[in-house]
Amino acid sequence: MDKYTGKRLDARYEIHELIGVGGMAVVYRAYDIIEEKIVAVKILKDEYLGNKEFIRRFRNESKAIAVLCHPNIVKVYDVSLGTKIQYIVMEYINGITLKEYMTQQKETKWNEAVHFTEQILKALHHAHEKGVIHRDIKPQNIMLLPDGTIKVTDFGIARFFKHETQTMTDRAIGSVHYISPEQAKGEITDEKADIYSVGVILYEMTTGLLPFEADNAVSVAIMQMQTAPKRPRKINELIPEGLESITMKAMQKNPQNRYLSAKKMLTDIEKFKKDPSIKFEYKYFIDDSPTKYIDTIKKVKSGENDDYGDNFNYKKDNKNKSKTIYIVGGVAAVVILSVLIFLGISIFNYFGNSSNKDIAVPDFIGMKYADIQDNPDYKFVWKIENVYDPTQEEGIIIDQDPLPNTKKVKEGATIVLKVNSSGVLVTIPSVRGLTEEVAKLKFGSAGIKYEVLMVVDDDTAEGLVKNTDPAEGTKVTADTTVIIYVSKGSAAQEILMPDIIGKNFDTAKNEILSKGLKISESIDYENSDKLKDTVLATNPLPGVPTSLGSTVKVTLSNGRKKEKSFDIKVDLPQITDESMQNILVSVYIDGILDSTKTIRPSYNNGEYTVNLKGTTGKKRVNVDIDGKQYRIYDVDFDAASDNIKKVAAYEYSKSVNANPNNA
Repeated sequence: MDKYTGKRLDARYEIHELIGVGGMAVVYRAYDIIEEKIVAVKILKDEYLGNKEFIRRFRNESKAIAVLCHPNIVKVYDVSLGTKIQYIVMEYINGITLKEYMTQQKETKWNEAVHFTEQILKALHHAHEKGVIHRDIKPQNIMLLPDGTIKVTDFGIARFFKHETQTMTDRAIGSVHYISPEQAKGEITDEKADIYSVGVILYEMTTGLLPFEADNAVSVAIMQMQTAPKRPRKINELIPEGLESITMKAMQKNPQNRYLSAKKMLTDIEKFKKDPSIKFEYKYFIDDSPTKYIDTIKKVKSGENDDYGDNFNYKKDNKNKSKTIYIVGGVAAVVILSVLIFLGISIFNYFGNSSNKDIAVPDFIGMKYADIQDNPDYKFVWKIENVYDPTQEEGIIIDQDPLPNTKKVKEGATIVLKVNSSGVLVTIPSVRGLTEEVAKLKFGSAGIKYEVLMVVDDDTAEGLVKNTDPAEGTKVTADTTVIIYVSKGSAAQEILMPDIIGKNFDTAKNEILSKGLKISESIDYENSDKLKDTVLATNPLPGVPTSLGSTVKVTLSNGRKKEKSFDIKVDLPQITDESMQNILVSVYIDGILDSTKTIRPSYNNGEYTVNLKGTTGKKRVNVDIDGKQYRIYDVDFDAASDNIKKVAAYEYSKSVNANPNNA
């Protein structure tokens, strides 16, 4: 078990399990005991706490996400940037990455690709309006929920382009397969760099291939700057021309030839959705002398060497322009050399120390992938295949290739690991019209969790499956619980369960009885802000068909508000006199002594925590040291935020109680 699992951060976030490991941080699923919800906590790795560059990136991510609020961007709830631990509390996303989905699908249908791209662009439009460019848009940084919703994540190398003008550094280059040409060159980037990356993702989704592949990152970076990608329709002729045009415009080498904003690209996608047969007439600016504009769609002729669709022959040998070519070539050589040096050093550092000895393949089956992926003892390249086995723990390696101790391989060899993941997509089997038992067997063999609900249905015989939710044939993550609706025969006399939630119990009871239903004698009570005896929940739920004479169970408010808990972190005085190390801390709440404790500040990391519980209203907290006033706080349990305010701070003295300073 790692150092955080099972611990509680700042007396609020209970760390449950490790769910992801990145280059500079680890991500955990956690429970917020105050808000009573599951969250994701991203913690900067300990080894980077002293690294200014990683701290800058981590803090930059927290600043970037904090200004953003959009349904397609992961929400941030809290940020802690202390000296001993730095973490970001974010929305917990129960889904898979877009990259995982693309890998499983091999080739995404173009209408699905448009649906995903539209959401990515909406997220970027919001971010760009707030002055934030992402600079690392790639499928690995995009989460896909089971309902098809997209969430953009990981703003670790984002920057505020309206407030910063420096060029990006090689440490913030992003992922080489998706970066724009200007990023590969190390030039200043703006929102059009994100547009290029979206174009690459759209290209990959519709064709099933990346536009540029090579043996090493250096070659890919050079291709991003120089090489024209193969047109998508040459790979997949089913792609509509309009969608191909949108993709190629987004991927133009010259930023000025791309969509100038996410909004403009969204506009063309909306046009395409309304009419998939549309053909766009884009004009690209060619930065030569004299200035000229080229029509792209109407003038493309069959058989021309035209990878961009702009009628410009990029491979033509023009001797009359040889001087210009030499000058441009010289500049390009300098840029390429810089990229080669940076990426070459990185590659050498990564691979240069590998020995070439033969070693037996270890046994990884039964181990957790999180425990081996960054382990320096294993000098292999991992290829992960996600599978799902409900009997195994999440993240456990179920199988491997080569199998353990069957052969010897070189260090740096690729090992295929089959890792148990609930995020694997499975297809809901066809069970309509089958008996309940047969349907259960089919779901069990498919490894899909299910729940059976009996429903009244005039068209389906008793004991047979009416339908499922989600519908059969739908792809869902393996941990999704599918509802199997089984008919209990024709309807007897039924009514819809009335909506009594929010009503006083006496009123609700009369309404239930008047409908021919009964009230259960067993009534549950819960803490709630609602008045006592207000109906909080019913079983069956409102609107559900219910047989006459059946019993309704209700949950009522007990009138007691939910208790809240706040921790007040009191900074303690620094005491250098050895004879005066111990101090007496007394805490008064609304003038009444709550606790006293003798402590030694040096043993408490210079901090003393006062825990305060309550449901509503304001409380005044006085903290005295050695019988003298030291700190005064006001705590407001009804405030939506900023619940704790420091009212006054007094200088500590063994003999003299100084005047208060402004808090």
